[in-house]
Amino acid sequence: MPIPKDERKLVELFRELGARDPEGWAASQVSEGANQLHRFLFLRQAWERVVSENNDAWIDQEIANSQRNPGQPFAGVGHALARMQAMGVSREDIVDLTRGMQARLLFDICYLLGDPSIREPGVEDLGWALVETNEDFEPTGESISGLHESVLDTDPTGRDMRPRNAP
Repeated sequence: MPIPKDERKLVELFRELGARDPEGWAASQVSEGANQLHRFLFLRQAWERVVSENNDAWIDQEIANSQRNPGQPFAGVGHALARMQAMGVSREDIVDLTRGMQARLLFDICYLLGDPSIREPGVEDLGWALVETNEDFEPTGESISGLHESVLDTDPTGRDMRPRNAP
């Protein structure tokens, strides 16, 4: 799909995709030449992998999985969740803690994509990048940079990871 060059069409596309500030994303792409559509889509997909604050069913699933297979990879998550519940930790607190740590990891990975900061001698000049691809999924050479700058802007709650009852 060709990316619209017309700002109005781009605003509509961002709106259809669920962006909170479609005008801002589109204006930045048109005026600065930044590939905001790719940034937005990557972050939207990434946020879909962060637990929702409105869904705690995964807690029971993790506990059940760890009970069925106590030594499997990630079973420690279910074991810890069971202990937390046994100590009276609320499900909302478990979700908020997990969601916060996942969002922090998302931020850190997005930062790492733009700045590897490898300091060991002999490999300090190596790096990587997230890049756009064409319709055949071949890299175009255009880097998608600064993702960490938009992580909080794309929090699906609209609160930029602020607490549920923040003043």
